[in-house]
Amino acid sequence: MVSFLNIFRITALLEGVSYILLLFIATPIKYLFNDPQYVKLLGMPHGILFMGYIILAFMLKAELRWKPKTFGTILLASIIPFGTFYMDRKYLNPLKNG
Repeated sequence: MVSFLNIFRITALLEGVSYILLLFIATPIKYLFNDPQYVKLLGMPHGILFMGYIILAFMLKAELRWKPKTFGTILLASIIPFGTFYMDRKYLNPLKNG
């Protein structure tokens, strides 16, 4: 069954991967080789995934009864490299938490 939690986990994974690609591959290419095409290519999908991540986090906050500290950590994870991977493992992984 597809749930908001599963959609959120997939969005978190994709957002994290797009952020890593943008930060560690596209941006260095832009500034080292004066080639902004990869930033342009990855920027919009990452932005959409980021907004989806935030919206889904707000939608799941009440359903999963996240405390303010947990919710803040989940939101903060979206702007820290590799943060969404940590967040998924610590707060969302049903095998670990269930």
